[in-house]
Amino acid sequence: MEFIRFKSYEEMSDFVANEIAQTVRTKKGCVLGLATGSTPVGAYEKLVQMYNDGKLDFSEVTTFNLDEYYGLSPENDQSYRYFMNKHLFSKVNIKEENINIPSGVAADVQDDCATYDEKIQKCGGIDLQILGLGKNGHIGFNEPGDQLYSSTHLTDLTQSTIDANARFFEDKSLVPTKAVTMGMGSIFKAKKIIIAADFKSKKEAIMKVESGMIDTSCPATLLNVHPNVIFAIVEE
Repeated sequence: MEFIRFKSYEEMSDFVANEIAQTVRTKKGCVLGLATGSTPVGAYEKLVQMYNDGKLDFSEVTTFNLDEYYGLSPENDQSYRYFMNKHLFSKVNIKEENINIPSGVAADVQDDCATYDEKIQKCGGIDLQILGLGKNGHIGFNEPGDQLYSSTHLTDLTQSTIDANARFFEDKSLVPTKAVTMGMGSIFKAKKIIIAADFKSKKEAIMKVESGMIDTSCPATLLNVHPNVIFAIVEE
């Protein structure tokens, strides 16, 4: 794993956006794995600017998002589909049929999760996966535990994750307690991974990853065994 430190959020966002742009430019029909949350927003804004400047074309790009809240429809303004539309998809020329996000309202969740993994495989796998980092070390919504799921699955959110996400909702009681997420195996199949985080707010989890240890109580530490990971850390 390569650790790169940045003096500001803007510098980190520039780096992540440029890594994504390079993937789009160098591989026609590339497959991107995308994340939600506040961390990647700056990178998405920069990608939109590149598109507006005529420097980036998303028409052949396919995307797969990491996760979605269970129980929220795509139209819900707190759903991750809504988030991606707001910050990226509605502002570039990506084709609707090339956008993939786990369903939060599937009638048969298990079957829908299996189909999601199959579709990633049929597309040739993810070329570049963007990850954020939870305070407890979760990636996607793979929460700490004695065992971690390999494939896309429905999972219970820990109380710390629910508390952290409450700031986005009008009332804490509205925060979903479950989510559909890519599993660790799904994530690990990506050819390249970039995980981005702010040191000040994620210090404990970052230090565990940097130690080189492998511990399911901090899922992000498993990234130490992937052959091509960049950890982009904001130190401001």
